[in-house]
Amino acid sequence: MTVTETSTITITISISITVTITFTMTITFTITVTMTISIDCDPGQATKYLYELLYNDPIKIILMPGCSSVSTLVAEAARMWNLIVTLDDLDQRVKEAGLEITFRQSFFSDPAAPVRNLKRQDARIIVGLFYETEARKVFCEVYKEKLYGKKYVWFLIGWYADNWFRIKDPAINCTEAEMAEAVEGHVTTEIVMLNPENTRSISNMTSQEFIEKLQTRLGKNPEETGGFQEAPLAYDAIWALALALNKTSAELVKKGLRLEDFNYNNKNITDEIYRALNSSAFEGVSGHVVFDASGSRMAWTLIEQLQGGVYKKIGYYDSTKDNLSWYNNDKWIGGAPPADYTKVITTFRFLSQKLFISVSVLASLGILLAIICLAFNIYNGHVRYIQNSQPYLNNMTAVGCTLALAAVFPLGLDGYHIGPGLFPFVCQARLWLLGLGFSLAYGSMFTKIWWVHTVFTKKEEKKEKRKTLEPWKLYATVGLLVGLDVVTLIIWQIVDPLHRTIEVGQRGGVLTVLGRLGGRCSRCWGIFYGFKGLLLLLGIFLAYETKSVSTEKINDHRAVGMAIYNVAVLCLITAPVTMILSSQQDAAFAFASLAVVFSSYITLVVLFVPKMRRLITRGEWQSEQQDTMKTGSSTNNNEEEKSRLLEKENRELEKIIAELILDLIVPGSDCPWIWLVLGPADPGSTCPWI
Repeated sequence: MTVTETSTITITISISITVTITFTMTITFTITVTMTISIDCDPGQATKYLYELLYNDPIKIILMPGCSSVSTLVAEAARMWNLIVTLDDLDQRVKEAGLEITFRQSFFSDPAAPVRNLKRQDARIIVGLFYETEARKVFCEVYKEKLYGKKYVWFLIGWYADNWFRIKDPAINCTEAEMAEAVEGHVTTEIVMLNPENTRSISNMTSQEFIEKLQTRLGKNPEETGGFQEAPLAYDAIWALALALNKTSAELVKKGLRLEDFNYNNKNITDEIYRALNSSAFEGVSGHVVFDASGSRMAWTLIEQLQGGVYKKIGYYDSTKDNLSWYNNDKWIGGAPPADYTKVITTFRFLSQKLFISVSVLASLGILLAIICLAFNIYNGHVRYIQNSQPYLNNMTAVGCTLALAAVFPLGLDGYHIGPGLFPFVCQARLWLLGLGFSLAYGSMFTKIWWVHTVFTKKEEKKEKRKTLEPWKLYATVGLLVGLDVVTLIIWQIVDPLHRTIEVGQRGGVLTVLGRLGGRCSRCWGIFYGFKGLLLLLGIFLAYETKSVSTEKINDHRAVGMAIYNVAVLCLITAPVTMILSSQQDAAFAFASLAVVFSSYITLVVLFVPKMRRLITRGEWQSEQQDTMKTGSSTNNNEEEKSRLLEKENRELEKIIAELILDLIVPGSDCPWIWLVLGPADPGSTCPWI
């Protein structure tokens, strides 16, 4: 039982006086009622009064503490004297219900530190056991620490005044609006203190008759009287104790004992009183009075919630029947009750299947395009225009694009498609396909542009020496780049094979797990990316240096330079972005895969589509086939064509020289100014040598 602003109420047993308790309740044994009151509910004073009562006559049987702080202290001490204490143990009830109290905080004057500790401990559901004045201090600190809102719910004692948070209090420095914001949504519970039904109680009074008589006895405004709301409970508690003592007395008589025989060492009488209390059941002014096995009053509990600054009834709980009547009118900030702690749900974040399918379709079409370009290049390899573009290097480019596009598929495979055991193989497949695809596709283009730059940007004497193109050197350069990748990947796989790493994140209060590519060797990635980055930068430089060069040896070097520009820009942007977005699986996959797809598309279109267009529009492949069929020569007729061109140029030069000689004849003489010997000297000539 709780009595506002009252520390202890004790009922003591006397031997010499017969008492008739008010409201016509007569008991058959002698009893004296003594009340001790502490206005401040001071545990220290309560302890003092407790020991004074215990060590002074008459002997006490039952203690009825009021304040919670006093009740706890009295209950702990009273057990040593076999006394009965009307105190319900919250901890025990919570354990029986299968709940857990994670931690406790207590304070005497300033609640600032305990409130900060609650926030630090990530408390979500908080039960506050304090009086109204302390409640205002607590919620002022709650507002400052933002320990309210959709993540929190507070449970408070229900017998505060309805406007307790609006009362001006010099002990706090929060405004009324701030207090209203902090307390919004909290829940209160209190026992139904007055029977709502108009039925007669054991005292032959209804609840309304009891209130009228009590107001008449008080003679003042009930709102100004401390404990007025709890009076029905106190009245029924006295009835319960009187009936229990009366029943105990009858039982003791059967054993040859009396209540007067009780002392602080007599546990048998204490047990009889417990049994009598637990078996009590009657109708009181507060409702049906019955106790559970632990001696706690089983009654209806009113549940209210502060909604918009006004308390609304949201349900009742009948502990006698263990029945909860819920009105379903509760309102929660955020739309739902808060969780009591951060839920740890192990869930893997998978790649969006729509995104994966879309990119896979683009990659498949790109592979088909690469196969078409490769077939076109092989089929038209005899055409001189194709031969002058170094078709074998272009074939390597098409194969490299195919490998790079194929890497898109393992790049999008995650735990949704494969198990943990296959993940290491998928990781290796990604790296090998991308590495070899890049070396073949970009390496063949880089080799072309490097040869053009080497030949046409050197001094004249060196340029003449290197104008002869030796294809095997180009192939060897590409082979060197591919070989470096193969050796690097093999060493990497042996030293630190790639595997799935787990990354834990939090979204919406739920912990999520992402499996992605990883390993212990972080420097391996730096070396791999650094080498590729240098090749890209060098390729951009060479393409810029040779943009105005024209040569028949490699007739598509300008297209190669354009492809290098696009590939380099896409790769240099995508690599750091994907590393930054590695924890966002959809964004990382989209950037990486689309960069591979677009780079491959651009390379294939820039290198092969102009060749297709030229051969189709000019019909060059047809004329080459006809010339081959007429002469019966082999498909490779470069030398014959060169000879025809040289003869034609010689004839044109002879005509020009003849005209020059005629213009240089000296007037009056048959000899020219310059005797140009085109053939052997004429011994019979009379013209002088100059």
